[in-house]
Amino acid sequence: MSGADPRVRAVLRLAPVIPVFTPDDVDDAVQVAQALFRGGLPVIEVTLRTATAMAAIKAMAEAVPDAVIGAGTVLTAAQMEQVKAAGGRFAVSPGATDRLYAAARDTDLPLLPGVATSSELMRGLEHGLDTFKFFPAVQAGGAAMLSAWNGPFGDVRFCPTGGIGAQTAAQFLHLPNVLCVGGSWLTTRELLQARDWAGIERLAREAAVLPG
Repeated sequence: MSGADPRVRAVLRLAPVIPVFTPDDVDDAVQVAQALFRGGLPVIEVTLRTATAMAAIKAMAEAVPDAVIGAGTVLTAAQMEQVKAAGGRFAVSPGATDRLYAAARDTDLPLLPGVATSSELMRGLEHGLDTFKFFPAVQAGGAAMLSAWNGPFGDVRFCPTGGIGAQTAAQFLHLPNVLCVGGSWLTTRELLQARDWAGIERLAREAAVLPG
């Protein structure tokens, strides 16, 4: 695989919001995937922050085959291989290293690497990528930073994630260089503890029609 991977932008164009979900229970993870998918959000980022994350990715991908299940918080080449083996269809990282870029090429897994500075962005461009996660979005300069980047990096597209909620998503989605946003407000700890699958589906329906 060489050059920019068109699969990355194809995934990001499927919905205005990618839910960022941290699973604690595999069975609950399947319920979450089904609720989000019913609500109109087919792309789900499962963070690798718990011991059940890989098993959750596998179970979600099998239970909702039409959904696009990927992994977030990917930090190593080994994790990249594990995500691919579990049925994950893309990987998201909070930052990126030369080794991680190489691992994405070796595993042929679409990678959305995180960037927070112009130098990090330029390094990703040198590796042939053209689409990035802007993280942590609010703390790193918010919509104003992305608007400024649209000048020197006009061909680059972003999925800002970090500190974005339902009330602020539109600030990012209206920017010409933003394809979608990532957010954890659809799968909060309170919703998960209450097993409020209907509430998650309702939030997904609202997010699915957010205007750009």
